[in-house]
Amino acid sequence: MNTAASPWTREWDCHMTQRMNGEPIEILLVEDSPDDIELTTMALRDGKVRNHVSVVEDGEEAMAFLRRQGPNADAPRPDLILLDLNLPRKSGREVLAEIKTDADLKRIPVVIMTTSSDEKDILQAYNCNANCYVTKPVDLDQFIGVVKSIENFWLTVVKLPAA
Repeated sequence: MNTAASPWTREWDCHMTQRMNGEPIEILLVEDSPDDIELTTMALRDGKVRNHVSVVEDGEEAMAFLRRQGPNADAPRPDLILLDLNLPRKSGREVLAEIKTDADLKRIPVVIMTTSSDEKDILQAYNCNANCYVTKPVDLDQFIGVVKSIENFWLTVVKLPAA
């Protein structure tokens, strides 16, 4: 997906927190569910942090985006990655493993956001150096609350490395 033309690439001008240089926080959302994309971007839009969200819908696109390949040559380097495990073409598990073994990408925090609460998935994610594992709630209000909690912790409490 070319993020420049994507309806899911958005910048929210929330005014409380941004990078030291005034630029918005860059978030890469790797998610194939249109409903979850909409809910996540809505929650981030209404948050405290000025952010730019780029969305890719499968694991192959995620790696092309992160490696700035093809139409993603000018893609921003994300400050945070929100990654679903169950993706087409290349699973989130494979994407996580590639990110965390790549010297240029491994310091980017990866938050797993998935429907799976399987203990094997949780253990595998942490064994591959996921920074956080969150099971997506089914309830709409709880889902939005979880996204806002992720935003609050990772973008206002935690000190992220420079992109």
